[in-house]
Amino acid sequence: MYTYTPATLNSLPASWRRAKQGSRWAWLSFGRYKSPLLVVALSGFLVACAGLPPAQYEGYVLDWQDEFNGRTINKDYWRHAVGGGGYGNNELQYYTNAETNARVEKGLLILEARRERKAGWPYTSAKLQTLGRKSMLYGRVEVRAKLPRGVGSWPAIWMLPEDGSGYGVGWPDSGEIDLMEHVGYDQGTVHFTVHTAAYNHKIGTQRGASLRMPDASEAFHTYAMEWTPQYIRWSVDGTTVFQFDNPCTGWQAWPFDKPFYLILNIACGGDWGGREGIDNDSLPWRMEVDWVRVYRYLGD
Repeated sequence: MYTYTPATLNSLPASWRRAKQGSRWAWLSFGRYKSPLLVVALSGFLVACAGLPPAQYEGYVLDWQDEFNGRTINKDYWRHAVGGGGYGNNELQYYTNAETNARVEKGLLILEARRERKAGWPYTSAKLQTLGRKSMLYGRVEVRAKLPRGVGSWPAIWMLPEDGSGYGVGWPDSGEIDLMEHVGYDQGTVHFTVHTAAYNHKIGTQRGASLRMPDASEAFHTYAMEWTPQYIRWSVDGTTVFQFDNPCTGWQAWPFDKPFYLILNIACGGDWGGREGIDNDSLPWRMEVDWVRVYRYLGD
Protein backbone atom coordinates (compact mmCIF):
# COMPACT_ATOMS: atom_id res chain seq x y z
CA MET A 1 0.00 0.00 0.00
CA TYR A 2 1.31 3.43 -0.94
CA THR A 3 1.04 6.11 1.71
CA TYR A 4 2.30 9.65 1.34
CA THR A 5 2.39 12.91 3.24
CA PRO A 6 0.25 15.47 1.36
CA ALA A 7 1.63 18.85 0.32
CA THR A 8 0.09 21.83 -1.51
CA LEU A 9 1.11 24.70 -3.75
CA ASN A 10 -1.61 27.07 -2.58
CA SER A 11 0.78 29.94 -2.06
CA LEU A 12 4.14 31.16 -3.27
CA PRO A 13 7.05 31.33 -0.79
CA ALA A 14 7.23 34.60 1.11
CA SER A 15 10.85 34.98 0.09
CA TRP A 16 9.95 35.38 -3.58
CA ARG A 17 10.48 38.97 -4.65
CA ARG A 18 7.61 40.19 -6.76
CA ALA A 19 8.18 42.34 -9.81
CA LYS A 20 7.16 45.96 -9.78
CA GLN A 21 3.81 46.58 -11.41
CA GLY A 22 4.21 46.61 -15.18
CA SER A 23 7.70 45.09 -15.09
CA ARG A 24 8.45 41.95 -17.11
CA TRP A 25 11.59 40.91 -15.22
CA ALA A 26 12.07 39.93 -11.61
CA TRP A 27 14.60 38.13 -9.47
CA LEU A 28 13.30 34.91 -8.02
CA SER A 29 14.85 34.21 -4.63
CA PHE A 30 14.06 31.03 -2.69
CA GLY A 31 16.39 30.33 0.19
CA ARG A 32 19.90 30.42 -1.22
CA TYR A 33 18.74 30.03 -4.83
CA LYS A 34 18.44 33.01 -7.14
CA SER A 35 17.57 33.19 -10.81
CA PRO A 36 16.29 35.83 -13.23
CA LEU A 37 12.83 34.87 -14.49
CA LEU A 38 10.57 36.36 -17.09
CA VAL A 39 7.23 36.61 -15.31
CA VAL A 40 3.64 37.38 -16.14
CA ALA A 41 0.74 38.01 -13.81
CA LEU A 42 -1.96 35.38 -13.95
CA SER A 43 -4.80 35.33 -11.43
CA GLY A 44 -2.58 36.99 -8.84
CA PHE A 45 0.36 34.62 -9.29
CA LEU A 46 3.73 34.98 -10.98
CA VAL A 47 4.27 32.36 -13.65
CA ALA A 48 7.74 31.46 -14.89
CA CYS A 49 8.10 31.15 -18.63
CA ALA A 50 10.16 28.38 -20.20
CA GLY A 51 13.09 28.83 -22.53
CA LEU A 52 15.35 30.87 -20.22
CA PRO A 53 19.00 30.02 -19.54
CA PRO A 54 19.70 27.55 -16.72
CA ALA A 55 19.52 29.05 -13.25
CA GLN A 56 22.59 29.38 -11.08
CA TYR A 57 22.62 27.92 -7.56
CA GLU A 58 25.06 28.57 -4.78
CA GLY A 59 27.14 25.47 -4.12
CA TYR A 60 26.35 23.90 -7.52
CA VAL A 61 27.72 24.18 -11.03
CA LEU A 62 25.92 23.11 -14.22
CA ASP A 63 27.34 19.74 -15.29
CA TRP A 64 25.24 18.98 -18.37
CA GLN A 65 21.94 19.92 -19.96
CA ASP A 66 19.72 18.71 -22.77
CA GLU A 67 17.36 21.29 -24.23
CA PHE A 68 16.24 18.89 -27.01
CA ASN A 69 16.91 21.46 -29.71
CA GLY A 70 18.35 18.98 -32.18
CA ARG A 71 16.62 16.57 -34.52
CA THR A 72 17.40 13.33 -32.72
CA ILE A 73 17.92 12.03 -29.20
CA ASN A 74 21.46 12.81 -28.03
CA LYS A 75 23.23 9.49 -27.62
CA ASP A 76 26.00 11.13 -25.63
CA TYR A 77 23.46 11.43 -22.82
CA TRP A 78 20.74 8.86 -23.39
CA ARG A 79 20.44 5.17 -24.15
CA HIS A 80 17.27 3.19 -24.81
CA ALA A 81 16.19 0.35 -22.59
CA VAL A 82 14.74 -2.34 -24.86
CA GLY A 83 12.57 -5.26 -23.79
CA GLY A 84 9.62 -6.44 -21.74
CA GLY A 85 9.37 -8.67 -18.71
CA GLY A 86 7.25 -6.69 -16.29
CA TYR A 87 10.20 -4.96 -14.58
CA GLY A 88 9.31 -6.37 -11.18
CA ASN A 89 5.92 -4.63 -11.17
CA ASN A 90 3.93 -6.76 -13.66
CA GLU A 91 4.03 -3.94 -16.19
CA LEU A 92 2.62 -4.66 -19.65
CA GLN A 93 4.79 -2.58 -21.99
CA TYR A 94 7.65 -3.55 -24.27
CA TYR A 95 10.25 -0.81 -24.41
CA THR A 96 11.56 -0.09 -27.91
CA ASN A 97 14.10 2.22 -29.54
CA ALA A 98 11.61 3.23 -32.25
CA GLU A 99 10.91 6.88 -33.02
CA THR A 100 7.22 6.18 -32.56
CA ASN A 101 7.97 5.69 -28.87
CA ALA A 102 10.77 8.23 -28.29
CA ARG A 103 11.79 11.18 -30.42
CA VAL A 104 12.70 14.86 -30.46
CA GLU A 105 9.93 16.99 -31.88
CA LYS A 106 9.73 20.80 -32.04
CA GLY A 107 12.19 21.30 -29.20
CA LEU A 108 10.67 18.65 -26.95
CA LEU A 109 11.54 15.10 -26.03
CA ILE A 110 8.46 12.97 -26.64
CA LEU A 111 8.00 9.65 -24.86
CA GLU A 112 4.93 7.85 -26.19
CA ALA A 113 3.19 4.68 -25.04
CA ARG A 114 1.11 3.00 -27.73
CA ARG A 115 -1.42 0.18 -27.93
CA GLU A 116 0.42 -2.18 -30.26
CA ARG A 117 1.79 -5.66 -29.75
CA LYS A 118 5.51 -6.28 -29.62
CA ALA A 119 7.23 -9.54 -28.71
CA GLY A 120 4.05 -10.79 -27.04
CA TRP A 121 3.40 -7.63 -25.03
CA PRO A 122 0.21 -5.60 -25.68
CA TYR A 123 1.79 -2.13 -25.47
CA THR A 124 4.97 -0.39 -26.59
CA SER A 125 6.64 2.48 -24.79
CA ALA A 126 9.99 4.18 -24.18
CA LYS A 127 12.50 4.22 -21.39
CA LEU A 128 15.52 6.49 -21.72
CA GLN A 129 18.35 6.36 -19.23
CA THR A 130 21.80 7.88 -18.74
CA LEU A 131 23.31 4.60 -17.52
CA GLY A 132 26.90 4.44 -18.76
CA ARG A 133 26.60 7.94 -20.20
CA LYS A 134 26.02 10.39 -17.35
CA SER A 135 25.93 9.64 -13.64
CA MET A 136 26.10 11.81 -10.53
CA LEU A 137 27.06 11.58 -6.89
CA TYR A 138 25.38 14.52 -5.16
CA GLY A 139 23.96 17.40 -7.14
CA ARG A 140 20.74 18.82 -8.46
CA VAL A 141 18.49 17.52 -11.23
CA GLU A 142 15.76 19.56 -12.91
CA VAL A 143 13.31 18.18 -15.47
CA ARG A 144 10.60 20.35 -17.01
CA ALA A 145 7.82 18.07 -18.18
CA LYS A 146 4.15 17.67 -19.01
CA LEU A 147 2.67 14.33 -17.97
CA PRO A 148 0.36 11.97 -19.86
CA ARG A 149 -3.29 11.51 -18.99
CA GLY A 150 -5.02 8.14 -19.00
CA VAL A 151 -6.01 5.38 -16.59
CA GLY A 152 -3.24 2.79 -16.62
CA SER A 153 -0.42 5.21 -17.42
CA TRP A 154 2.54 5.36 -15.06
CA PRO A 155 5.12 7.98 -16.08
CA ALA A 156 8.21 8.47 -13.96
CA ILE A 157 11.36 10.54 -13.63
CA TRP A 158 13.69 8.62 -11.35
CA MET A 159 17.20 7.47 -10.50
CA LEU A 160 18.94 4.18 -9.78
CA PRO A 161 22.52 3.40 -8.72
CA GLU A 162 25.13 2.69 -11.38
CA ASP A 163 26.09 -0.37 -9.33
CA GLY A 164 22.83 -2.06 -8.44
CA SER A 165 24.63 -4.47 -6.10
CA GLY A 166 26.62 -1.85 -4.23
CA TYR A 167 24.72 -2.66 -1.06
CA GLY A 168 22.80 -5.76 -0.03
CA VAL A 169 21.51 -8.21 -2.61
CA GLY A 170 19.51 -6.06 -5.03
CA TRP A 171 16.59 -3.67 -5.14
CA PRO A 172 15.89 -1.73 -2.99
CA ASP A 173 19.06 -2.22 -0.96
CA SER A 174 21.16 0.08 -3.13
CA GLY A 175 18.45 2.73 -3.26
CA GLU A 176 16.02 4.43 -5.63
CA ILE A 177 15.15 8.13 -5.92
CA ASP A 178 11.83 8.99 -7.56
CA LEU A 179 11.86 12.61 -8.67
CA MET A 180 8.31 12.23 -9.96
CA GLU A 181 5.72 9.49 -10.39
CA HIS A 182 2.11 9.80 -11.53
CA VAL A 183 -0.51 7.06 -11.93
CA GLY A 184 -3.35 7.77 -14.31
CA TYR A 185 -6.16 6.42 -12.16
CA ASP A 186 -5.34 9.15 -9.61
CA GLN A 187 -5.10 11.97 -12.12
CA GLY A 188 -3.36 15.09 -10.85
CA THR A 189 -1.59 13.56 -7.85
CA VAL A 190 2.19 13.51 -8.21
CA HIS A 191 4.46 11.48 -5.91
CA PHE A 192 8.04 11.95 -4.68
CA THR A 193 9.70 9.01 -2.94
CA VAL A 194 12.86 7.24 -1.82
CA HIS A 195 13.24 3.48 -1.55
CA THR A 196 15.90 1.76 0.56
CA ALA A 197 16.28 -1.51 2.42
CA ALA A 198 14.73 0.11 5.49
CA TYR A 199 12.19 2.29 3.68
CA ASN A 200 10.31 0.85 0.70
CA HIS A 201 6.77 0.19 -0.48
CA LYS A 202 7.16 -3.60 -0.35
CA ILE A 203 7.12 -3.40 3.44
CA GLY A 204 5.02 -0.24 3.67
CA THR A 205 7.76 1.98 5.06
CA GLN A 206 8.69 4.12 2.05
CA ARG A 207 9.39 7.79 2.67
CA GLY A 208 7.78 10.33 0.39
CA ALA A 209 5.16 12.97 -0.28
CA SER A 210 2.32 13.56 -2.70
CA LEU A 211 1.16 16.79 -4.27
CA ARG A 212 -2.15 17.67 -5.91
CA MET A 213 -1.41 19.19 -9.32
CA PRO A 214 -4.67 19.39 -11.31
CA ASP A 215 -2.90 20.69 -14.44
CA ALA A 216 -0.01 18.18 -14.41
CA SER A 217 -1.13 16.84 -17.81
CA GLU A 218 -1.99 20.22 -19.33
CA ALA A 219 0.97 22.39 -18.31
CA PHE A 220 4.73 22.05 -17.98
CA HIS A 221 6.17 21.97 -14.48
CA THR A 222 9.76 21.83 -13.27
CA TYR A 223 10.43 18.78 -11.12
CA ALA A 224 13.70 19.13 -9.19
CA MET A 225 15.74 17.11 -6.73
CA GLU A 226 18.66 18.37 -4.67
CA TRP A 227 20.98 15.68 -3.25
CA THR A 228 23.72 16.27 -0.69
CA PRO A 229 25.39 14.00 1.88
CA GLN A 230 22.94 15.36 4.46
CA TYR A 231 19.58 15.24 2.66
CA ILE A 232 17.57 14.77 -0.53
CA ARG A 233 15.08 17.55 -1.23
CA TRP A 234 12.30 17.63 -3.84
CA SER A 235 10.67 20.73 -5.31
CA VAL A 236 8.12 21.62 -7.95
CA ASP A 237 8.38 24.97 -9.73
CA GLY A 238 10.74 26.16 -7.01
CA THR A 239 8.62 25.16 -4.03
CA THR A 240 9.94 22.45 -1.70
CA VAL A 241 7.49 19.56 -1.33
CA PHE A 242 9.53 16.96 0.59
CA GLN A 243 12.88 16.39 2.26
CA PHE A 244 14.47 13.13 3.33
CA ASP A 245 17.29 13.59 5.83
CA ASN A 246 20.22 11.23 6.20
CA PRO A 247 19.52 9.42 9.51
CA CYS A 248 23.19 8.40 9.75
CA THR A 249 22.23 4.85 10.75
CA GLY A 250 23.93 2.95 7.91
CA TRP A 251 23.37 1.92 4.30
CA GLN A 252 20.02 0.24 5.02
CA ALA A 253 18.47 3.68 5.48
CA TRP A 254 20.87 5.77 3.40
CA PRO A 255 22.57 4.01 0.46
CA PHE A 256 22.82 7.37 -1.30
CA ASP A 257 26.59 7.74 -1.26
CA LYS A 258 27.30 6.18 -4.65
CA PRO A 259 26.73 7.41 -8.24
CA PHE A 260 23.18 7.25 -9.65
CA TYR A 261 21.85 7.65 -13.20
CA LEU A 262 18.66 9.28 -14.51
CA ILE A 263 15.66 7.49 -16.07
CA LEU A 264 12.62 8.81 -17.99
CA ASN A 265 9.85 6.37 -18.88
CA ILE A 266 6.15 5.59 -19.24
CA ALA A 267 5.05 2.23 -17.87
CA CYS A 268 1.73 0.67 -18.86
CA GLY A 269 -0.37 -0.90 -16.13
CA GLY A 270 1.53 -2.78 -13.47
CA ASP A 271 0.89 -3.37 -9.79
CA TRP A 272 0.43 0.34 -9.08
CA GLY A 273 -0.22 1.96 -12.45
CA GLY A 274 -2.74 -0.71 -13.44
CA ARG A 275 -4.53 -0.93 -10.11
CA GLU A 276 -7.77 0.19 -11.79
CA GLY A 277 -7.09 -1.32 -15.19
CA ILE A 278 -6.10 0.37 -18.44
CA ASP A 279 -8.31 2.67 -20.48
CA ASN A 280 -7.25 1.63 -23.98
CA ASP A 281 -9.28 4.44 -25.54
CA SER A 282 -7.00 6.98 -23.84
CA LEU A 283 -3.89 5.79 -25.67
CA PRO A 284 -1.47 6.86 -26.99
CA TRP A 285 0.00 8.53 -23.89
CA ARG A 286 2.69 11.20 -24.24
CA MET A 287 5.13 12.60 -21.73
CA GLU A 288 6.69 15.77 -23.10
CA VAL A 289 10.02 16.99 -21.72
CA ASP A 290 11.15 20.55 -22.37
CA TRP A 291 14.59 20.20 -20.84
CA VAL A 292 16.83 18.29 -18.43
CA ARG A 293 19.50 20.14 -16.42
CA VAL A 294 21.95 18.47 -14.07
CA TYR A 295 24.19 20.31 -11.63
CA ARG A 296 27.25 19.03 -9.79
CA TYR A 297 27.47 19.55 -6.02
CA LEU A 298 30.57 21.51 -5.00
CA GLY A 299 30.56 20.37 -1.38
CA ASP A 300 30.19 22.22 1.89
